[in-house]
Amino acid sequence: MPTRQELILKRLTDEGQKTAAFFRTLTEAQFTQQVYTTGPEWRARDLLAHIVSAERTFEPYLRDILGGGPGAPEDFNIDAYNAAETAKLTETPTTELIPYFESARGVVIHLVRGMADGDFDRVGRHPWFGKVPLENMLKLVYRHTMLHERDIRKAIETGQPVPHVEAAPPSAG
Repeated sequence: MPTRQELILKRLTDEGQKTAAFFRTLTEAQFTQQVYTTGPEWRARDLLAHIVSAERTFEPYLRDILGGGPGAPEDFNIDAYNAAETAKLTETPTTELIPYFESARGVVIHLVRGMADGDFDRVGRHPWFGKVPLENMLKLVYRHTMLHERDIRKAIETGQPVPHVEAAPPSAG
């Protein structure tokens, strides 16, 4: 039976490869497809920038928790951060964003390879979930890209943004 580490590494690797491959198939026109109608009203290209930013941001929090720290700060405003960080990547060519994603995912995979089984039970603060075990945070890393990719596919398929659904993090307690 595979260990938690093996299962998470496989999902991080497989889903990361699928995400990079998916974005490589998009045309310039598809990258301009609006995906969301609320918040920053992101288009597919904005979501790629958001995914890059999220992958890069997770790594220092993962390192902090593995070192005994708390993870994300209590006052972390995820919506403001996502908007600001995604905007910083506006001028970055789309062709550069995909390798940035692959590099950031590779760093997370490298860190997970060095984790002991007990590390997956370490609790730290995630900007969305609050205080949860690292195992849950790592699962969110690959699920996050899967969810956004699903929404992009729907928007491209229909030519319309996906309907808004009010989302709130599950209770950490």
